[in-house]
Amino acid sequence: MNMITTDRLVLRPPGEADLADMLTLWGDARVLRHIGRPATREEVWARLLKYAGHWSLFGFGYWMVRDAANGRFLGEAGVAFQERGQGGGDPEAGWAFTFDAQGKGYASEALGAMLAWADMTFGWPRITCLIGADNVASLRLADRHRFRRCGDVTLAGEPIGLFERLEA
Repeated sequence: MNMITTDRLVLRPPGEADLADMLTLWGDARVLRHIGRPATREEVWARLLKYAGHWSLFGFGYWMVRDAANGRFLGEAGVAFQERGQGGGDPEAGWAFTFDAQGKGYASEALGAMLAWADMTFGWPRITCLIGADNVASLRLADRHRFRRCGDVTLAGEPIGLFERLEA
């Protein structure tokens, strides 16, 4: 199994038991203020199936991020082929953390661990991510992990920043 552990976190591929936590995450307008509207149960179920299918097809995807000490769900982080207009077929990194988990360094710890895993496992020359101009916390996080702005794409009819992390 493709599980990653850090001092504080356990990252593991999703399973059906994660649906309730995902519903909470993707239903919280505070979490989604920079990335969209709260999702319906059907949309979250489709997201879970997409995550599981991605792992099955490609051997990587999104992890469920949990507190190593108590198992509490903290969020999601991963790399996937999103096919969202950035071109080149590059994998795209993404992350979303519960409101209570934000500002505690969990996202940075998870992103660092998953990028190290991806570098070691796949060695992709380029990983992208999409971040809106108003999402200051994610912009800082991306910068900390060597993502640099390289352009814009249109997502849901709106321009959004395209960032890339090139092989070191």
